[in-house]
Amino acid sequence: MSDVSTSSAPEILVCAADAVLEGGKGVRFPVTAGGEDGTGFVVRYHGTVYGYLNRCAHVPIELDWAEGEFFESSGLYLMCSTHGAIYVPESGFCAGGPCRGGRLRPIRVVERDQHIYWQPDDYVRPARA
Repeated sequence: MSDVSTSSAPEILVCAADAVLEGGKGVRFPVTAGGEDGTGFVVRYHGTVYGYLNRCAHVPIELDWAEGEFFESSGLYLMCSTHGAIYVPESGFCAGGPCRGGRLRPIRVVERDQHIYWQPDDYVRPARA
């Protein structure tokens, strides 16, 4: 994807594009969200990279059961390891479980020149030093 950003926010390197395989492990990166330290993550689904805040819409805890393990066994949904909430990878919307009506907080990502970058916004900022 050759995406030219229309935002003035700086792009921050997440990883090499080939580190995020279709339906495979995601890559986590440090962020500050709403003033709290946390992580974001990127995953690849149907050839596109998606980024989200690593925080379940049901209870604000990290989703992955082991670092980077966001997909459930079928590879169709992202799943919270604690209570089984499942999310649609393309939108972050809750597809089942205790997250009903919720969604993951998206983080804007860009894939360019064999790398994946994320862009801070008013809520998700670079991690504090």
